[in-house]
Amino acid sequence: MGNFTLITSREYLNKITNKTFILSTLLTPLFIAGIFLLIGWLTSVNNESVKNISVVDNTGYIYEKLNSSGTIKYELLGDFSIDEAREISNAKSDYALLYINDFESPKAIADSIKFISEDATLTVINNIESQLENILTNENFKINNIDINQINKRKVYVDLSQETFEGEKTTKADGLIKLIFGFILGMMLYMFIFIYGSMIMMSVIEEKTNRIIEIVISSVKPFQSMTGKIVGVSLAGLTQFVMWGILISVFSSLFSYFFGITTTYENTELILNASEDSEISSAALGMISAFMNLPLLNIMIAFVFYFLGGYLLYSSIFAAIGAAVDNQTDAQQFLMPITIILIVALYVGMLTVPEDPNGIVAQIFSFIPLTSPVVMMMRIPHGVPLFEQILSLLILFVSVILVIWIAAKIYRIGILMYGKKPSYKELIKWLKY
Repeated sequence: MGNFTLITSREYLNKITNKTFILSTLLTPLFIAGIFLLIGWLTSVNNESVKNISVVDNTGYIYEKLNSSGTIKYELLGDFSIDEAREISNAKSDYALLYINDFESPKAIADSIKFISEDATLTVINNIESQLENILTNENFKINNIDINQINKRKVYVDLSQETFEGEKTTKADGLIKLIFGFILGMMLYMFIFIYGSMIMMSVIEEKTNRIIEIVISSVKPFQSMTGKIVGVSLAGLTQFVMWGILISVFSSLFSYFFGITTTYENTELILNASEDSEISSAALGMISAFMNLPLLNIMIAFVFYFLGGYLLYSSIFAAIGAAVDNQTDAQQFLMPITIILIVALYVGMLTVPEDPNGIVAQIFSFIPLTSPVVMMMRIPHGVPLFEQILSLLILFVSVILVIWIAAKIYRIGILMYGKKPSYKELIKWLKY
């Protein structure tokens, strides 16, 4: 036990005192926050730019009904041909040219409209199309002696009030946040499992290549060496998560303070309120409220357990691969199937969970040990029964014990073998020794 503790503490201290580890722990939350702020700033800058659109209106009534906005400004040109209008608009460096011909039928007018632009976005095009459709539809009603005001009075608009079967109110923002947050959780587990598992493999290969392992094995059992490395790195990973949690909490408090956001509870539902001089929009507050109403405690606890389970499972495999080969090139042969399995887990979560988080495909992959950490973490924000999570974790950790036992046998034989890349057949033989 003393040797195991020694190796574990050595791996742990070696990782947390590494400059790269310290910088990544401190700077990663800042980097993520910076990315979101940069995207928000660039979006606001982009939205503030005015897009000038010249209009040639041969009908005489469409231009006056086009509504300019803070980002789109319509300017009427004279009676020009399309070639003349194109030259004038291009000389003015307009964002676009809208050329409208005159016909008796609004349908014929719609079919003949030309929109000329170098880099029009889908948002701008949809805005213009929507306005033209309303204008020409109303004109068509007028031609056919249909009173548009009577039609508008009789329109019925539906805004579904969503709630669960337990009576808890939900919104469209809740579904979007669950989808985004689940995807982020799955991606994080995929990256962390692979990154920390690769650390184990690289450490084993390095010690084996430098013949350090021969000195270690002379006084420590191979099983203790392997498990000590795995546990030491896992503790370093948990330390990093704890630090990130603290930093994110601090940033959240500062964010709420500077933007004047206060929290209240209404029927156990969190409601965010912004002060009058706050620049936070109601839509942004709705998104933040939806995030805060996620089962955050369940998510945090599950994330720790699935990280530990997934990490222990894959790091054992990585340690066995590192012991079986002499260099990184040879390791690629064995890494490919592991990488494919993790990618499959990620894609199953991305393609099936958003559509049906409790569907049969998502459930099956939530119980397969090699895929459950990624898929289940994508499902939990949508709400997964506790018994399913416990059963999935039990299967995962039982599989961890089995894989560690198998990996230890390969590690014990392969750690002192040099000069030959073993085949899968030879690895199976090692399990019999």
